[in-house]
Amino acid sequence: MTTVFTDDGRAFAATIIHATPSTVTQIKTKEKEGYNAVQIGAIEKKEKRVAKPQVGHAKMLGKGTALKYFREMRPRDGVLPEGVEVGESLSVSVFTEGEAVQVSAISKSKGFAGVVKRHGFHGGPRSHGQKHSERSPGSIGGSGGRAGGRVAKGMRMAGRLGGDRVTVRNLKVLQVLPDTNEIVIAGAVPGRRGTLVEIKGSNQGSTLKPGSSRSNL
Repeated sequence: MTTVFTDDGRAFAATIIHATPSTVTQIKTKEKEGYNAVQIGAIEKKEKRVAKPQVGHAKMLGKGTALKYFREMRPRDGVLPEGVEVGESLSVSVFTEGEAVQVSAISKSKGFAGVVKRHGFHGGPRSHGQKHSERSPGSIGGSGGRAGGRVAKGMRMAGRLGGDRVTVRNLKVLQVLPDTNEIVIAGAVPGRRGTLVEIKGSNQGSTLKPGSSRSNL
């Protein structure tokens, strides 16, 4: 992340995302597959580092390197966009400055966490006489409780935190840099540095851009 200043002097905490060009690898139609969708592939890798089914799927493009990631996007209205063909390259220039986007990715995995970190519990009082209870969860029900002597399903307790697919909506595009295949988005996005993210534009119902987040230009 970094700080970006706009022309009117406003400062934004922003995330720089390196969005390599994506390639349309398949167009699925309702007549053949039963639904309309556009499949795109991104991140070129050596063939020996990619699974053989993925290598074979991308050979129709005639490229020497294989694509590591594939994502399938279904249009919101169910109608395929016009002019999209297999082998077409989609760059970061499909986005515009000021556009609202949503970013989806796998959040950071933080292992086993207590209720204070996982759910934002305040913990016990920090007064005299308290021992080993500052970060304790408190009562979870028990006999005679609201669940009739058992722990209610969905009770907020300690457990594994992170590693989930998270979507952040209404993030503003501050800059689009086609020369370096980078896009600057206001705010934070899910995941660690290097996480594969999907950026969905507000005016591009059927276009998602896979990319990898990075914190410096």
